[in-house]
Amino acid sequence: MASTDLSKAPDLMLPPGAANVEDDLKAFEAEERRNKIKIVVARVVLALILLSVWEYGTGRWFDALWFSSPLRVARHFIVWVQDDLVSHLVITLRECFIGYTGGTLAGIFAGALLARFDFLGRVLDPFILALNGIPRIALAPLFIIWFGIGINSKIAVVFLGALFAIIINAAVGVRNLDPSLIKAARSFGANDVQLFRTVVLPGCVPYILAGFRLGLAHALTGVVVAELVAAQAGIGLMMATAGATFQTSKVFVGLVIIAITGVLITNIFSRIEQRFQSWKPSPT
Repeated sequence: MASTDLSKAPDLMLPPGAANVEDDLKAFEAEERRNKIKIVVARVVLALILLSVWEYGTGRWFDALWFSSPLRVARHFIVWVQDDLVSHLVITLRECFIGYTGGTLAGIFAGALLARFDFLGRVLDPFILALNGIPRIALAPLFIIWFGIGINSKIAVVFLGALFAIIINAAVGVRNLDPSLIKAARSFGANDVQLFRTVVLPGCVPYILAGFRLGLAHALTGVVVAELVAAQAGIGLMMATAGATFQTSKVFVGLVIIAITGVLITNIFSRIEQRFQSWKPSPT
């Protein structure tokens, strides 16, 4: 039998217009890069305008004692970094990380369990909604009574802040799974553990990641407010001390640090979520 040498085969005829696909793709990617650059530039310009108005208006339109100014905030930030800002920030981030990690793991398990056992989910739904409706910051004084003013009370507040957002999103993700995938896994003899690991968990990852972002806002708010109420260390304690002594610039430093931390972590979650969303098949 004669062998076929593919390297010597004549070029296949491309369908009309196919030769321009690569050029169109490159043009699309270039346009996307330009749009991203425009957005970044617009954000920077808007931030500079707002900061300039704030700086110019301090002493003219705003009282510096109550509103401070960007330059004053920057100077206090440098002084604070040289003092003990890093140690307090590490404590706040540690409280947030421990509580948030525990809340997300418990929320994923509980959400999948409630969606798997429909009767149990229906029974517990009103209780979960009632607990989710309670502001986490309102529980901070109670947790401080129970766990003291150390890190345990802050971890408990963050834990609850992340827990219910993950439970609700994980349950929605499991309930929206394609039944044909579950039937296919069952037909191949998958048990409950294998079904959860190979079908349920990957299928509800986008919903869980959305819950991560929602829970993060509650977690950051909860840990700072809990530190404002009573704490031995942390960004919230430093903000409370600065506010009690009318050091407005230091309060703004704390706010900026928390805001930047939230934006960075949220962007990380958004990028991860986009990757998982890109794997989902488009609806037909």
